[in-house]
Amino acid sequence: MTATASRPAATIFRRPAATTGFWSWITTVDHKKIGVMYGYTAFTFFLFGGIEALLIRVQLAGPNGDFLTAAEYNALFTTHAVTMVFLFVMPAAAAFMNYLLPLMIGARDVAFPRMNALSFWIFLMGGLFLYSVIFFSDPQAPLGIADATGTTVAGNLDPSYNTLLGGLPDGGWFLYQPNAGPSYSPGLAIDFAALGLQILGVASLISSVNFIVTIFNMRAQGMRLLRMPVFVWMMLVVAFLLLFSLPIIAIALFMVTFDRSFGTSFFQAASGGDPILWQHLFWLFGHPEVYILILPAMGIVSEVIPVFSRKPLFGYAAIVFAGAGIGFLGFGVWAHHMFASGITPVAQAAFGLATMTIAIPTGIKIFNWLGTMWGGKLRFTTPMLFAVGFVSQFVIGGLSGVTHAIVPSDWQQTDTYWIVGHFHYVLFGGAIFGIFAGLYYWFPKITGRVMNETLGKLHFWIQFIGFNLTFAPMHWLGLQGMVRRTWRYAPEMNMGPWNLAATVGAFIIALAVLIFMVNWIWSRRKGQPSGLDPWDARTIEWTIPNPTPEYNFASNPVVHSLDDFWHLKYSEDDEGRPVRRPDADDLVVRLDHEGRNPTEPIHLPNPSYFPFIMSLGLPMIGYGVIWHTALWGKILIGLGALTTIGGLLGWGMEPLEEPHDDHGHDGHGEPAIAH
Repeated sequence: MTATASRPAATIFRRPAATTGFWSWITTVDHKKIGVMYGYTAFTFFLFGGIEALLIRVQLAGPNGDFLTAAEYNALFTTHAVTMVFLFVMPAAAAFMNYLLPLMIGARDVAFPRMNALSFWIFLMGGLFLYSVIFFSDPQAPLGIADATGTTVAGNLDPSYNTLLGGLPDGGWFLYQPNAGPSYSPGLAIDFAALGLQILGVASLISSVNFIVTIFNMRAQGMRLLRMPVFVWMMLVVAFLLLFSLPIIAIALFMVTFDRSFGTSFFQAASGGDPILWQHLFWLFGHPEVYILILPAMGIVSEVIPVFSRKPLFGYAAIVFAGAGIGFLGFGVWAHHMFASGITPVAQAAFGLATMTIAIPTGIKIFNWLGTMWGGKLRFTTPMLFAVGFVSQFVIGGLSGVTHAIVPSDWQQTDTYWIVGHFHYVLFGGAIFGIFAGLYYWFPKITGRVMNETLGKLHFWIQFIGFNLTFAPMHWLGLQGMVRRTWRYAPEMNMGPWNLAATVGAFIIALAVLIFMVNWIWSRRKGQPSGLDPWDARTIEWTIPNPTPEYNFASNPVVHSLDDFWHLKYSEDDEGRPVRRPDADDLVVRLDHEGRNPTEPIHLPNPSYFPFIMSLGLPMIGYGVIWHTALWGKILIGLGALTTIGGLLGWGMEPLEEPHDDHGHDGHGEPAIAH
């Protein structure tokens, strides 16, 4: 007679039972679902940031534009930058990292699955908190504020300050002090920005620790560090960059919050503070942040280019160590953002030299990508087009960036549209082109289908044309003297034609993104089934079925070499050229069958409500800090703390697993493989 386990008592600590539907997404700790949620959330914010950019470009399409007020313009360009940097590019990289990294190292999940879920929910709450400022604009808020001598200093004196758009943060994404301090930026917008960025930083910090531990402790048997895919290496470097840079900006943002809400004067020169201290703290984070944004895209194209060149990556070790070198040197170049701030000539020379030096590992990567394509049997699929587009546009952005290492040149370029063109070539031409390459390449891994190639290539070419039409003219505008963050310009400056071209280009980019959305939605439902190996890929995430099973690998993989999957399918002839093995197709069929039919029960981490509950406490505390002088603000701080602590206690008391019967079922009657 078979003994069965009794059904566990219904308690708040019992694991959630939902495996499909809304609640399954709220409680999931599956790294793949979390990656998907990161991706869709980041893309939603990308649309917000894109709409903000279009509104900016409409205002600047001609001289003396009156589409936006000055306050609305300031708010839009600030929120656009914050959205694209912190709410799109960073979480988009996290989406790839969450979904792919365990698959690429042969793991069934990350080291700390619930922490992984917590990082997503905190990210979502941080983004919603930051944008929620539009609901709290106070029509009676003062437009100016008295300084220590009783003199009214200029806040934003535009009466439209408290319109819906004008209520967004308006001090620039860099929040330079004292411009973003209490004297010159009254109201709530900067408070929401500072606290929202703090919440987002917590999410990134949790994620970085989780993935460092995952990479070092959960690689498949035989996967040495120098057998890991380049994408995994780049995400490891990014995780360390986050780990060391986020505490710096956290301290700086705490100082801003205390200056604005509690009467301190860290950055108030009249009271003995130092505004330049903010610049040092911000850029000590902000320049490693540039590489946090671009290294994931470098990792993506390092996976895409070898596959569609039908060659191994040229100089694998050189690319890996170049990425590590970029991460190390990235902490030594921050003051090139401050050449016009009055730092000493010695510091200017040192940071100028460091800026030139960091171009070396970047150049190594570029030449290695070109070396991979050289002599290869190139297949210009949509992922490859975006990867090549990344390389070409990033080179342009890199070359214009090196000019900033020359201090006298930088003095002329700083705060002009030359800078705007430069960083968009790096971050849009680089990071976003790389992200699209990854989306097209790994779409079969998520859905089991391939995206439509005709629509994909149309998307690429329209985006490529629109991107260059938008941002190339900005270099000329900068050389003509058009300053950044300008609300309008005079007709006699003769800048109208280039600005109109940039505005037309921006709407062309919007058309390209719309085509991508149509392609994504149509292909998810009716795209061609991909099979197991649609690209003739090289890495082990393509040895398991598409879409990825919940358990990832039916049996723990063993890795024998770099590009292990490729070597299973190919041998070499006497001249070292790859020759497909006669049984390669049978191998792919066998791997697909075995991946869908595990031979033994697989236990996976249990879902949980508590990461979601914990995340709710942080925005409550944030609202309480902003209105801390009111009783209800103090109550919110207390409720937020109780919610966070209560979620943590529930997390600790929740059972790790349910009892199982002798038939491999848990107390809910579900097969053990569904845990």
